[in-house]
Amino acid sequence: MTRVFSGVKPTGHLTLGNYLGAMRQWAAVDQHQSDALFCVVDLHALTVDHDPARVRRLSRQAATLLLASGLDPELCTVFVQSHVDEHARLSYVLECVATDGEMRRMIQYKEKAAREQRRGGSVRLSLLTYPVLMAADILAYGADEVPVGDDQAQHVELTRDLAERFNQRYGHAFVVPRATHPKVAARVMNLQEPTSKMGKSDDTGPGIVYLLDEPDVVRKKLMRAVTDSGREVVYDREVSPGVANLLEILAACSGGNPEALAGVYESYGTLKRDTAEAVVEVLRPVQERHKELCADPGHVEEVLRNGAERARAMARPTVDAAYRAIGLLPAGSDTGAPVLNAAR
Repeated sequence: MTRVFSGVKPTGHLTLGNYLGAMRQWAAVDQHQSDALFCVVDLHALTVDHDPARVRRLSRQAATLLLASGLDPELCTVFVQSHVDEHARLSYVLECVATDGEMRRMIQYKEKAAREQRRGGSVRLSLLTYPVLMAADILAYGADEVPVGDDQAQHVELTRDLAERFNQRYGHAFVVPRATHPKVAARVMNLQEPTSKMGKSDDTGPGIVYLLDEPDVVRKKLMRAVTDSGREVVYDREVSPGVANLLEILAACSGGNPEALAGVYESYGTLKRDTAEAVVEVLRPVQERHKELCADPGHVEEVLRNGAERARAMARPTVDAAYRAIGLLPAGSDTGAPVLNAAR
């Protein structure tokens, strides 16, 4: 059975982009057709300045929303990254295989480092090396597929490179994974800046629909979405990125086709209203289930505890094998060295 791994980073409230681009696919398809693991990657949230209490709060919220989106712990493994030590153990070993040049060429590092520097902050070393931790997240479980948005494809390519390099130098230890992409809405764009991704870490709240936004808030944000200077509703990301974004969101929510939907509408206003209502209806069951889960926090804790135990059992043999392959002495092994007399 194909093994799939993916995760969400608790650096902000989860968005419509997270749901349409990933979480819905995980619940509807991946957990049924594969041996699937879904993780709240909280260690990745420490790569930039953060409030510890907020990271804990958002980690719990992300885990709850994963379950609310339809992930079933009877069908898949849901857990928190920091609860499984093998992620950090393998990350260091892979750092000894990766190169400085590879890290500095990563597009997200360049963008985030530049943003931190503009703010007058210092850039943490972990921001440079976190793609290696991401590789460890994937390789520890022998994942065959990694469902990702377009912006994460480079990280999966790095993971493949590191796995192949390790296997060639030290012996076969890792499955070489491949990235998979949803056909529609793989990358939902910001409603106010339609050339930029709808990211949960952004500060432009009016352009982001959060999964827990009230229906009236969702409607207001969609009705205020940036469109384009023309009046014709056309599906063209280059010429009309704002309209194209609305059409893709509507298509993802309704099961339609963006190009076909463009021919249905004669005005931006009607397109916005229909898109807003479609989003409200898509989010309604997620929000209702989230309320139920919040009323039973013990259930969420139990799911995460059991998930971490299963994940640990899956990851440990691979990570132990990688440690042996790269030359580390197994714990408790007999080195053949004489035992010193402690009393002397």
